[in-house]
Amino acid sequence: MKRDILERLKEGIVLGDGGYIIELERRGYVIAGAFTPELAVQHPEAIREMHREFLNAGAEVLQVMAFYGSREKLATVGQGEKTFAINQAATQIAKDVAGDRALVAGDLSATWKWDGASPSARSLVAGMFDEQIEAQAGVDFFIGETFWHLGEARLCLERIKAKTKLPAMITIAFRGADRTDDGFSAADCARILTDEGADIVGTNCMRDPAHTYPILDQMRKSTTAWLAAQPVAFRCSDQTPWFTGSPAFPDRLEQIMIDRYEMADFARRARDIGVSYIGSCCGSIATHVREMAKALGKQQAQTVWQPRPEAPMSETEFNWDRAHAARRP
Repeated sequence: MKRDILERLKEGIVLGDGGYIIELERRGYVIAGAFTPELAVQHPEAIREMHREFLNAGAEVLQVMAFYGSREKLATVGQGEKTFAINQAATQIAKDVAGDRALVAGDLSATWKWDGASPSARSLVAGMFDEQIEAQAGVDFFIGETFWHLGEARLCLERIKAKTKLPAMITIAFRGADRTDDGFSAADCARILTDEGADIVGTNCMRDPAHTYPILDQMRKSTTAWLAAQPVAFRCSDQTPWFTGSPAFPDRLEQIMIDRYEMADFARRARDIGVSYIGSCCGSIATHVREMAKALGKQQAQTVWQPRPEAPMSETEFNWDRAHAARRP
């Protein structure tokens, strides 16, 4: 029997997977935009291959590819009636790939229907969360992610607790300010979510590592819960600390992608801050995850091939010393 996420966290840091949405667009399966959950039924092999890549790179958790998989969101692209089937298929794909090698995390996310002042909106959003939770039966724990409103994040946590007995991880996304759209600080979010029963709290998406650290510092000081961090692999600026605010978004993101070693540096610094669930989000691919695994001591460098600068037989060998000189201690 697989150890659950809380047992694993007690033993040490858990490494999550990377980002699916933007990479699936880069591979030609969808046009630039937010809608990819339907690939679970249209191109299941695409999602299956990404899960395999992350697993082989060292990820210890595979997240169900159901981001933006709620009924009202899918309805805007004519997929509303397939909501249950899409979530169910995405869950089965992740379970099949994970096997006994990794945990599978269910995925819930912002619905874009949240209105904290509207009881009917609350009821609508609760129903959408419930539908996805039921469709994702058999996961090891749930991640509620990329919430801009603490109110919606709290409702997501409430529904996970009401519908399952599984651990719940809730992560908040911050754009230009260190506050949610409904006015709560990162510290407020971590404290309130912990008090309401979240097993793991943290932040994900929107920001690169450099602009995620201040959020983590606030959260670490305000809660004793397990802390999670999943930044994007796109470079942001002090003026625009979130990647979707960049003029490169959504279809010129290659020019601001950060390299694998920067993500490895993030993994080490997050560990030092006290983050226990370390993952990554949009733009992070298998090479990023592999380097993060190495940085955390979860994967060793391959020994099958070693460079021979004295007698190079490839451009890689010829340039090895130059390419790696800057990264030597």
